[in-house]
Amino acid sequence: MLTEINFDGIIGPSHNYAGLSPGNVASASNARTLSSPRDAALQGIDKMRANLKLGLAQGFFMPLDRPDEAWLKRLGTRYEDADPYLQAAAMSASSMWAANAATVSPAPDTGDGKCHLTVANLQAMGHRSHEWQGTLAQLELAFADAAFAVHGPVPSPFGDEGAANHMRLTSRHDEPGIELFVYGITGGKYPVRQHLEASKAVARYHRLDPARTLFIAQADAAIGTGAFHNDVVAVANENVLFCHQLAFADPELTYSAIRAMMPEVEIIEVPKGAVTLENAIASYLFNAQLVTLPKGDGPDGGMALIVPTETRDNAPVWSWLEEMVRGNGPIRQLVPVDVRQSMANGGGPACLRLRVVADPASVDPRFIADDAKLDRIADIVTRHWPAAVEPDEIGDPAFVARVRAARGALLAALDLAELSG
Repeated sequence: MLTEINFDGIIGPSHNYAGLSPGNVASASNARTLSSPRDAALQGIDKMRANLKLGLAQGFFMPLDRPDEAWLKRLGTRYEDADPYLQAAAMSASSMWAANAATVSPAPDTGDGKCHLTVANLQAMGHRSHEWQGTLAQLELAFADAAFAVHGPVPSPFGDEGAANHMRLTSRHDEPGIELFVYGITGGKYPVRQHLEASKAVARYHRLDPARTLFIAQADAAIGTGAFHNDVVAVANENVLFCHQLAFADPELTYSAIRAMMPEVEIIEVPKGAVTLENAIASYLFNAQLVTLPKGDGPDGGMALIVPTETRDNAPVWSWLEEMVRGNGPIRQLVPVDVRQSMANGGGPACLRLRVVADPASVDPRFIADDAKLDRIADIVTRHWPAAVEPDEIGDPAFVARVRAARGALLAALDLAELSG
């Protein structure tokens, strides 16, 4: 049976605040401050537990091998000899943001009836540009079943940031839908990360019907204010599009095109007069998991919006959300979760997960979460992940050894030795 599975990235032991991501306001604001890899990973695990309690299907991906010595070798250096920027880029734990792992098109949308996944090249940022090899290895392992087709990255120079710039609308997850690819044109002082040609290539890889595929320009103002990915200003689930008024370059044209393909769509637009773009980005209002609750869960069933606690702490944003939930709309429940360590580096609940509509039985079971497995992961994290990391520590050989040993312990505990190389 096809269902939506959220695969969260387990936050790795090298989690640190190096400020490597131009255009990511939170990352820049917290550069060179103290991080806590242990707290970060445990917060992510608690988020997964909360999803399981809501009755949602949950999976996970492993942290990547860090530091990435193979990448440094291609740059003509070694970790111990590299300058601090390259050390930080090689040690980055940014693969935890699984929304950037790949773009996913479920089987009901594709020409061959398979679920297609294309690993993102993430070429816009040096510290993320070398993730795809390790991510691809996991995708090929987790989705090795014949029900899936896993693709390598779109070639340079076309930047692709994965599901963070992709949305899907459908009457139900297991029914055919329409797919929306959001790309950037200009971003003012910040770089554009998703290119139109990359989005078109992914649509071709996935054998999508052009009559049910839209390519939408993101608003320059959104990118320039710090919405480096579309999922910072918009999120979709089944027949609901929840977005900021300034999310898209031409909102009315966008809404009209969507309605022409899917007349039953419900578009919930947050007006700029009620929530400014700056407040939306600071609170990560839209970097939320908009999920369909199983029948019998939540007030009157419907959908829940899983938001970071920063959203609740922002008075104008929370006031608007509470008023929305009191209405008779499709979003019936607000679920705040604490992912502060991830948020300080610029990633909320939506960044931490990749949505895959598939039969859970077709996925390698080692990547599927249950309470017992999350207990096992939490135990490894508590015993092996560093409690705190100072910015200057990442060049310390003792820290490097600890990071490698911690990941190795996790792979061993989950019987995933294939990923140790």
